[in-house]
Amino acid sequence: MDLRNIAIIAHVDHGKTTLVDALLKQSGAFRQNQKVESQALDSNDLERERGITILAKCTSILWHDTRINIVDTPGHADFGGEVERILNMVDGAIVLVDASEGPLPQTKFVVSKALKQGLRPIVVINKIDRPDERHNAVLNEIFDLFANLDASDEQLDFPVLYGSGRDGWMAADPAGPKNDLEPLFDLVLRHVPQPAVEDGPFRMLATTLEADPYLGRVLTGRIRSGSVKPNQTIKALRRDGSLIETARVTKVLAFRGLERTAVDVAEAGDIVALAGITEATVADTLCDPAVDAALSAQPIDPPTLAMMFRINDGPFAGQEGDKVQSRVIRDRLLKEAERNVAIRVTEHPETKDAYEVAGRGELQLGILIETMRREGFELTVSRPRVVFKTDPATRQRLEPIEEVIIDVDEEHSGVVVQKLSERRADLRDMRPSGGGRQRLVFHAPTRGLIGYQSELLTDTRGTAVMNRLFHDYAPFKGEVAGRRTGVLISNAAGEATAYSLFYLQDRGAMVIDPQTRVYEGMIVGQHARENDLIVNVIQGKKLSNVRAAGKDENMILTPPLRMTLERALSYIQDDELVEITPKSIRLRKRWLDPNERKKRERAREAEREAV
Repeated sequence: MDLRNIAIIAHVDHGKTTLVDALLKQSGAFRQNQKVESQALDSNDLERERGITILAKCTSILWHDTRINIVDTPGHADFGGEVERILNMVDGAIVLVDASEGPLPQTKFVVSKALKQGLRPIVVINKIDRPDERHNAVLNEIFDLFANLDASDEQLDFPVLYGSGRDGWMAADPAGPKNDLEPLFDLVLRHVPQPAVEDGPFRMLATTLEADPYLGRVLTGRIRSGSVKPNQTIKALRRDGSLIETARVTKVLAFRGLERTAVDVAEAGDIVALAGITEATVADTLCDPAVDAALSAQPIDPPTLAMMFRINDGPFAGQEGDKVQSRVIRDRLLKEAERNVAIRVTEHPETKDAYEVAGRGELQLGILIETMRREGFELTVSRPRVVFKTDPATRQRLEPIEEVIIDVDEEHSGVVVQKLSERRADLRDMRPSGGGRQRLVFHAPTRGLIGYQSELLTDTRGTAVMNRLFHDYAPFKGEVAGRRTGVLISNAAGEATAYSLFYLQDRGAMVIDPQTRVYEGMIVGQHARENDLIVNVIQGKKLSNVRAAGKDENMILTPPLRMTLERALSYIQDDELVEITPKSIRLRKRWLDPNERKKRERAREAEREAV
């Protein structure tokens, strides 16, 4: 049977997963009356809630006796570790671009990876039915992007289709015909080559790893040479060629529609999943015992942000979650690092029972925390910090710089430029993007962008769209001003009362509601001044047996600041932590005892004076 392997790559929310839904339906992968959820490939709860693809997914369709393996890849650079590995498995790529927004940072990110692999892309301009579509300008922008990424003449001669994945049609002309996706299917068969098959015994590079409750560890990849059957003995090699293990394949699974189906044999060129391997992981080579050399694997871009994950040692530990021990947290983090090569886990050098987790960005680390929270974990995490590098030649300290593209209404562009300049960003480009909006391009240090998303939405009344992409390492750009206010800290354990909160409102904005359980050292509000203030939020009104002549005054409380996980992570300072449980997100001081805090502060001041 003929075979094609393709990836669908695009920026976040340009319609990859919706297009795959339509391809599956029109290829007959579903029965006529079968009920299928939209975004069928987004199997993860967080993917459905946020409307983004986090994990790469594999599926396959049958079109005129040709099996097409399709990989739906993440569009966000934080999950770029997935994209790089996936492109090793395919021979072609569909680059999906929004007909209005044009190519954005993650389009640039994934296209650069695809061009480096030598793939010849098919360009699909999607959402052509949008009232603000501008397909000619977008096509020019795509060509310029390819040229800037040093595409070869062959890659620049890319075929183009227009259409709407949601409405299920593609055509060579923006006006149609608007019948079906047949032009896309036919173009894939004509333009994408059959997988190149090498001679020799079985070899496969492990590309993704998952844990199946019935099959154990399942490794997915494309077979480079030979074939594999159930019960076959294979071995796993590291990138340097050293032996990891010898194992017996318990199941060979091929992708058929949305299902993984057990097959008796899988041949070179096909994308399959193997069960039965216990130690090998992503980027390792699975091969016949006669093979000695490992397959080359793509180097992964380095992590740019790190956070400390530690046990929840607060007074409420273990009351809302069932996974609280440091050993359990450690095992879960190591399991994540094994599956996701873009994450690095190490023992924290200074704090006992704590681990440093480094990743690509706030979103990736936030997704990991939210996933662990839903699995029943309780933990405390520190503020994200950037991972610095040292230039070996000049001994200069280098920090990660990101390219930031912000689409904003013209009236708000001034405040955006001002705020990002304060965060040490350089404005690189500013041009109108139609409809009274402007596109601003900055190069900004990663540490200056921590927590900026929520501030941007406040400044622009929710109208701005920000996209970011790792650009390069550059010399340290100087200090970035952090939070300028102190916090209000509870001095006792109990339930917060409306009476106390009402009389504390003049001191600053609260982050808790009445009847919230609090403990000593927990952050209950934002102080209006620069210093921290210890307050009593559990005090009730003193009652007496003397009846007042007038009625009690009506206590109207200002609504508190709602702390989402992302906002909490960007809000805290170095001496504060976010306590995360399946039910709550709390802010607290790292040292709950006020005497301990004073002692630590004096020690820090002594260090600063010594320097």
